[in-house]
Amino acid sequence: MTGYAAILLAGGAARRMGGVDKPARAVGGRPMLHRVLDAVADADQRIVVGSSGPLPTGVRIAREEPPGGGPVAATAAGLALLDPGTTTVAVLAADLPLLTTAAVAELRRALAACHSRDDPPPALDAAAAGPEDAPATAGPEDAPATARSEDAPAAVGSEDAPAAWRETLDGRSAALACYVDGNGRRQHLCALWQVPALRSALDRLAATRGGSLDGAPVRGLLADVAVREVSWSGSGPPPWFDCDTDEDVRRAEEWTR
Repeated sequence: MTGYAAILLAGGAARRMGGVDKPARAVGGRPMLHRVLDAVADADQRIVVGSSGPLPTGVRIAREEPPGGGPVAATAAGLALLDPGTTTVAVLAADLPLLTTAAVAELRRALAACHSRDDPPPALDAAAAGPEDAPATAGPEDAPATARSEDAPAAVGSEDAPAAWRETLDGRSAALACYVDGNGRRQHLCALWQVPALRSALDRLAATRGGSLDGAPVRGLLADVAVREVSWSGSGPPPWFDCDTDEDVRRAEEWTR
């Protein structure tokens, strides 16, 4: 047991695709949801929120409250199913067909390094998010095609910390590690959280919204938390690339060839 789990957010209206079951769309001959599940195959638990389709053995299903309540409500629903011993959890959109085990391993290394005795601390996001930040779907922003082609080692340790890890900390341990694109935009739904920090962030956000997470913005979870930003540089497709349109699916297909 590693204490590591993954929550995949498979809800969303997919308005720009005409309301289809977006995570079920095939890229490279396999549903996007199943490609993301493959990327976290080494997790102790894999939880899919919002999917009604067939899933591999051992994958658990949760439903956000209310249905269609958005990625924050879906994250809370997945978190409720975690085993007590879980220490870290990947929170991922289910429409990331280019995500790999190596990309998730890099997030794990980055977060583990923040909790190493000799490693410098993470970045503080002190800006509270408002309703204008609420995403329409449970997917990260589109990002430029800058990615790393070589596989990251499976081991998680601070001694391998790459220079691409950006410190944005104030002396506290990081609550999460997430990818940033070439423009410095955080990919909130391609991230790895410390479980206690995520629970606290959800409780804090709910308290500002009368106890409800319905329609809450993902950025609201990051208010006043320390974040380790991870850049994925090199040649090849970005692991956080999400498919919001038919054109995005076409591009992802090209990358998988």
